[in-house]
Amino acid sequence: MTTMDVFNYNVPAESDFGYSQAIKSGELIHVSGQLSFGEAGEFLHAGDFAAQLKQTYANMDKVLDHYGSTRNQVVSQTLYVVNLRQNAAATAEGNLRYFGDHRPASTVLGVPELTLPGQVIEISFVIDTKLPA
Repeated sequence: MTTMDVFNYNVPAESDFGYSQAIKSGELIHVSGQLSFGEAGEFLHAGDFAAQLKQTYANMDKVLDHYGSTRNQVVSQTLYVVNLRQNAAATAEGNLRYFGDHRPASTVLGVPELTLPGQVIEISFVIDTKLPA
């Protein structure tokens, strides 16, 4: 029987929108779009792509840490980027810096806007805990 483990930060958006940050089902962990928010759920760095990207990756690390996983176990990611042409190089650089030699499957989508005013990046991902850490 497959068990399910749900992870939340316990921030207002989770109950307001009715979602969890991550759900582990069997050996896979499906992670909702992470963005630039702080410990209390406040949105940080409106309009600053580099700062949002850095904070978003830091939040991704919190999910990985919760499940005892590493970046090497991320099998796929989807990045949603406002002004993709303008932010393409920074997106690529941030991704390479975050994952190092690891290369998960990746889809990058340019979008006209995201949920919050000034939000310019959101990243969702899938982790396979069977892979070596």
